[in-house]
Amino acid sequence: MEAVQSDDRTVQRALHFLDTLLAGYRNCPYAVRFWDGTIWNPTAEEPRFTLVLQHPGALRRMFLPANEVTLGEAYIYDDFDVEGDIEAGVSFADYLFELRLGPLEKLRKALNLLSLPARERPGSLRQAARLAGQAHSRERDWQAITYHYNVSNDFYRLWLDARMVYSCAYFATPDDSLEAAQERKLDYLCRKLRLKPGERLLDIGCGWGGLILHAARHYGVEALGITLSEPQAELANERIRAAGLAGRCRAEVRDYREVDEAEGFDKLVSVGMFEHVGLARLEEYFAKAWRLLRPGGVFLNHGIAKSLARPLPEGPSFIDRYVFPDGELLPVATTLRAAESCGFEIRDLESLREHYLLTLRQWVRRLEARREEAVRLTDEVTYRVWRLYMAACAYCFRTGSLNLYQALLAKPAGDDSRLPLTRADWYTG
Repeated sequence: MEAVQSDDRTVQRALHFLDTLLAGYRNCPYAVRFWDGTIWNPTAEEPRFTLVLQHPGALRRMFLPANEVTLGEAYIYDDFDVEGDIEAGVSFADYLFELRLGPLEKLRKALNLLSLPARERPGSLRQAARLAGQAHSRERDWQAITYHYNVSNDFYRLWLDARMVYSCAYFATPDDSLEAAQERKLDYLCRKLRLKPGERLLDIGCGWGGLILHAARHYGVEALGITLSEPQAELANERIRAAGLAGRCRAEVRDYREVDEAEGFDKLVSVGMFEHVGLARLEEYFAKAWRLLRPGGVFLNHGIAKSLARPLPEGPSFIDRYVFPDGELLPVATTLRAAESCGFEIRDLESLREHYLLTLRQWVRRLEARREEAVRLTDEVTYRVWRLYMAACAYCFRTGSLNLYQALLAKPAGDDSRLPLTRADWYTG
């Protein structure tokens, strides 16, 4: 292992700590740059990423106590930085959390860290979510959605596609542009729903209105989108008016539990909202969808699921604290069981895991390319939160800890599902 020599004793202590901690790490070439310019390159290869320790107490901030939240906070508050491929940096963090150290070794490392200087952080930075009330109550769900989605429409506009679709795109090839892949996804959803002119469509969690606009413009439906974010609804309706479609679609600030339209809907869709529902509300969610859907209609539920085969680490979650408070990822079997228990017939299930990996990688690259603007619109911490969480999710989709499923659920009209015998129309367009 090679390192530029330094006379700084704190650098030497930090270097010794990393040398013993990372002796078995072989996932990819990396380097560490210390606060005094010392560079440690243990593989002597071109690094895919460089871990930058910003001050003498950085490692103490990163690993005391040793959990995901502590490490994430050390990154977003700039105790350390990651230059280069941040997804590779997440792989590095995953290796650290999988280490199994004995009690004596843990004690030695803790004492080593405690010998490094402590450092206070400023208190004016973006803080972890602090929600009040019962989990998944309407008021608390509003708080959770506001925390994430009301950051700034202009911030999201920097790195999403032109339609501002904040969910998994659908790629024909890995080299597709994000614009093309998101347009293909919107059309794929409409084809799976088999939308027809004059049908009534409800989009549960419509975001900035990309899907309802596409469905109204290209398939002639009457579309209602609901969201808990006022800035999202405002921008969605601006775009609807600009497109001349105000007579056929609209976005409203409304909780899904508050929708009570007597005439019902021919088709329902939920894209990237389901993760906010929660296990305790799962049957309520599907029962509401069942009541709103007319007989013979279908409900396309698109959401992230966690894997039982490759479980996520136990313990406090950075994403729950700083990204999606109260978000709950469930195994797909749990979701399907709840849907079926409410009366739905499961007609199709498709995994788009690789598509979400490709989507997230494009989002990360686009955000990194607009870093200065992102920081100006929000702040450095917010930029780092989104860079880290999207790279971490990309890693989880790559390794299979997370998956993305589209489930097509039918409400038969008596014995008749009213569905064709094959899926050929989905692929012919």
